[in-house]
Amino acid sequence: MTTIWSAAIGRYKHTAALLDGRVPSSLLRLDLADFPNITRAFAPMVRELRFDASEMAIATFLQAEKHGKPLDLLPVVLSSRLQEGSLLCRADSAIRGPADLAGKRVGVRAYSQTTGLWLRGILQDSHGVKADSIRWTTFEDPHVAEVGDPPWAERAPAGAEIGAMLRDGALDAAIFGSDAPRMDWARPVFPDVAAAGRAFVARHGFVPVNHLMVVRRDRADPALVAELLRMLAASDAEAPSGLPRGWEALAAPLALARRYATEQGLI
Repeated sequence: MTTIWSAAIGRYKHTAALLDGRVPSSLLRLDLADFPNITRAFAPMVRELRFDASEMAIATFLQAEKHGKPLDLLPVVLSSRLQEGSLLCRADSAIRGPADLAGKRVGVRAYSQTTGLWLRGILQDSHGVKADSIRWTTFEDPHVAEVGDPPWAERAPAGAEIGAMLRDGALDAAIFGSDAPRMDWARPVFPDVAAAGRAFVARHGFVPVNHLMVVRRDRADPALVAELLRMLAASDAEAPSGLPRGWEALAAPLALARRYATEQGLI
């Protein structure tokens, strides 16, 4: 008998075979929700348990876990990337490097955004700039409804847009996600983005993890979870991503993300 699970999974090269139905299973069929931007699935998953299985940002999971959401994490990474290129300032800014951000106004879509989690950790560990030394401006609520912004963050005016605020000088710098728009008038805060990324990997031994998979605890039948993991691995085999799999590979990223989340007031 085939079980049907509702699921939300982003489209990447390594998930395309699964999403396109090219990974057969006699045990599990996925009824896939259509999210052009997979991050929009995270709030309904943690607030409503809308799906049986869902991709989820690591920061969102840590907050959901802290607030007792009945979700189980799976040891599979769906996306990871170096983060330094996502922190931008105006091209004519006096900011010459990350250490100059202390006391500055920095925008981020949501304080709980995973890119922000990693970048704030890098700013503290490598450049001595603590999260609460920056004046953060946010534009959205966290995915987990019970969570609020810390005292050192304030909400942007209604209708404000992060890129426009940076361009107009209302922000000194801003963090953008993987879909950052091209802006000829902006540049990275890190003078050498590639070197900064290499330094992170050399120090920690991994590329920062953005998204993993979770399942609803009341749906987490071991045979079906194992089948979902098999299907994800089979899809990845069609277009190998090189992303880490297994608890051993995730131990260090999870431990560092938990430390950062605690230090930054996320959990």
